Amino acid sequence: MSEIKHAIQDYYPSDLAHCFGCGRNNELGHGFRTGWNGDETLTVYEPPEAYTAIPGYVYGGLLASLIDCHGTGSASLALHRKQGHEPEDGVEPPRFVTAELNVQFLKPTPQHTELRVTGEVEEVHPKKFNVHTVVYANNDIVAKGLVVAAVMPDGFGKA
Repeated sequence: MSEIKHAIQDYYPSDLAHCFGCGRNNELGHGFRTGWNGDETLTVYEPPEAYTAIPGYVYGGLLASLIDCHGTGSASLALHRKQGHEPEDGVEPPRFVTAELNVQFLKPTPQHTELRVTGEVEEVHPKKFNVHTVVYANNDIVAKGLVVAAVMPDGFGKA
């Protein structure tokens, strides 16, 4: 389904790859994958039937999760590229956490439809990025979001 060849999430260190939305080490998670599509970022995902709001439509919480993970993945891609790297070059990418999440639901999102999330990244501080996202279903904009992503602090998630 995904046309993302080199998703940033595929290159996160294993001890930081458990996110329910995008962690490759979470068997129960969504498996969101974010990569470059020219100068914008892209995540492609078709929600399973279980994520129903009302029959025929996707649950909004899933869209919020998709925007959230797309935002942090996009910020990671942008900082990695700024540092002279691409996901596939073998250099560990930076990890981000969500500092703020804003979602606008614009239209009901139909089920059984591939969702495409695009992102434009704006650096607002060396450790903080705004990621402006748009979610498409059948070429219709169904949601927009803003993720304020912050570089994950050293030692975060370490017990």
